[in-house]
Amino acid sequence: MLDIQFIRDNPDLVAEKSAQKGYEVDIPVLLQLDADRKTRLTQIEELRRRRNEQAGSLKNQRPTDMQIAAGKQLKEELSLLEADNAIIEEKFMGQLKRVPNMPAVDVPIGATEDENVVSKTVGAPTVFDFKPKHHAQIAEAKGWLDKDRAAKVAGSRFAYLKGDLVKLQFAIIQFVMDKLSDETFLQDVITKNNVTASSKPFIPVLPPLMIRTELYDAMDRLEPRDDRYKIEDEDLWLQGSAEHVLGSMHANEILAESELPIRYLGYATSFRREAGTYGKDMEGMFRMHQFDKLEMESLSTPEQGEQEHLLIVAIQEEIMTLLGIPYRVLTKCTADIGKPNAQGIDIEAWLPGQNNYRETHTADYMTDYQSRRLQTRVRSGEAKPQLVHTNDGTALPLSRGPIAIIENYQTAEGDVVIPEVLRPYMGGRTRI
Repeated sequence: MLDIQFIRDNPDLVAEKSAQKGYEVDIPVLLQLDADRKTRLTQIEELRRRRNEQAGSLKNQRPTDMQIAAGKQLKEELSLLEADNAIIEEKFMGQLKRVPNMPAVDVPIGATEDENVVSKTVGAPTVFDFKPKHHAQIAEAKGWLDKDRAAKVAGSRFAYLKGDLVKLQFAIIQFVMDKLSDETFLQDVITKNNVTASSKPFIPVLPPLMIRTELYDAMDRLEPRDDRYKIEDEDLWLQGSAEHVLGSMHANEILAESELPIRYLGYATSFRREAGTYGKDMEGMFRMHQFDKLEMESLSTPEQGEQEHLLIVAIQEEIMTLLGIPYRVLTKCTADIGKPNAQGIDIEAWLPGQNNYRETHTADYMTDYQSRRLQTRVRSGEAKPQLVHTNDGTALPLSRGPIAIIENYQTAEGDVVIPEVLRPYMGGRTRI
């Protein structure tokens, strides 16, 4: 949620930047509701003062009928004002929650994702002396992927993963966890990319797979609700990515500055309806209702926030480089970075089976937009607690990561060569 004082001071800027992100907001209505609630609060405080004065004047005295009637009238007036203020407050919060985070100054202005900017391309597209196959063709021929039986059990866009594909997934998990919990690896990434950040390791986390409505909404990741799975008769939702339950861990807490940055690496099975997608994205396991992800989450001081964002992107690139996957980096434009984001970066892997680059990673910097509603703060010495800054980013998606490996490391015989860095986690095997 954006700071209301910032909106009061910069109404035209907020309206302009909101429009650039594709959000319709009515700033005059919001500011009028803000003024109305301040007026009501002043009136409420005045009535409470008068009630307290009256109560004090009657201390150790028996009130007269007139005094009783006056007290009753004050109580009724206060009750009406509080009820009216509750309505105003609800409308105010509804309008305030519609205002997106402001994009950083270096975010490209664009109306659609087509205006994202390719900032870097690393590695040439993989070349074969045969026609490369789609990952689904390889996985189904090997018996690694069974969507037909999954459809019988759970419906469309679910899958059974089997055999060596499962072993590959767990090899990737262990590889990424080892790297992100290794201070030497992080220091090398920091040095190589000239990032000003601590080499503090990420803490591996197996989080809850469900989240309460209040916290999901506070993270500003609940909408669009049509893309989420609600637990019937419960105030719970299946989370759509590990950062939803990692970023909300410290709600209503004041952290010591010495604790920051707090970095988590969450492994979670995530759930999304993926409404409206169709065509080739539904082949194989590229876009599923259920998928596994390794997700990075960082809580930091405001001064650390932007460098944490750069570190997360650098880690993502290093993992792709170690796996030997050609990729490109996209700076997302205003229309594509997302409502709570100030900045957003995507990494797209080259997929020979699609003859195209496709998204595997995203990195989001939210500044204090999420922590304002979560009330996650940091205390520095005797100073007033500040809101923390939050970052999240994909460490590796465990559907699209294996897809990129299968398609880039496929052989003419239909086997898959295992990337060298994963071989120790696959019992020394070189291909599957």
